[in-house]
Amino acid sequence: MKEDVLDVLMYLFETYIETEDEPEADQNTLRIELIKAGFNNNEIDKALDWLDGLAEHNENFIENNDTANATRIYNSAEISQLDVSCRGFISYLEQINILTTTQRELLIDRLLALDTQDINVDQIKWVVLMVLFSQPDQEKAYSQMEDLIFDTKSDFLH
Repeated sequence: MKEDVLDVLMYLFETYIETEDEPEADQNTLRIELIKAGFNNNEIDKALDWLDGLAEHNENFIENNDTANATRIYNSAEISQLDVSCRGFISYLEQINILTTTQRELLIDRLLALDTQDINVDQIKWVVLMVLFSQPDQEKAYSQMEDLIFDTKSDFLH
């Protein structure tokens, strides 16, 4: 079975999203559960590091309204991993107010941290959900993103 970091993250996200009232599992417990689910140690390590990076960024999360009208210029490393459709989708999420400019930067950081060359729009959707879920007071944006993923509201797709 060929899995990558995002597969592990999606498994964790889908498994633990429903258990909000339970205490957070520690990394050893998560590791054991992921091994039982069939994931390999290398991908588990990368996924847990990815989650640590997300938590670290969220601890330092400061919304900067001064950049609300700024234009994002992607560097060559970002362009090589995020093709035109990916960059366009990220811009679209900003335009419909699902992402702020600060959240966009966190999203790009976490996408690049996946360490894969084949990032696509569907993967971006899941990472956006994880980013929004990890931050307080993002219920509306999270709900809108869920609608985009599960295609329940066609008015977001115009």
